[in-house]
Amino acid sequence: MKKEHVTLSETDRAYLEALLKKSNIPASQYKRARTLWELDRGCTFRKVAQLVGITHQTASKWADKYQQSGLDALKDNPRSGRPITIEGEQRAKITALACSEAPEGYERWSLRLLANKAVELGIVESISYTEVGRILKKTNSSLT
Repeated sequence: MKKEHVTLSETDRAYLEALLKKSNIPASQYKRARTLWELDRGCTFRKVAQLVGITHQTASKWADKYQQSGLDALKDNPRSGRPITIEGEQRAKITALACSEAPEGYERWSLRLLANKAVELGIVESISYTEVGRILKKTNSSLT
């Protein structure tokens, strides 16, 4: 076996063939599947890179990942990032607050008023008005 080739098992080959025929898979998964498929057919890293639109180093990396973990190489690694600190129940309470009557002296809620009121009522320990906006945006609220 040449270093630049991947030898797929029959089940993996059938899975990739079915996957590549689908029209609604993420582009990153398609590129990885196509890379493995072409390497199995005997293409070099450079040829696959041209066909798929990646670098030959990326093709090599994906081939190595397939050798180590099989078809799990098609999946993205978990992304790092800040975990969600406001739970679903808190989000629901903030949304309900936005749907309630505005405080006296105001025609309607602003994001800053909602953030301050949510902290005042003990719904959350702290929250920015931009986070309130994100919460309401996900609920299709007309406030944002």
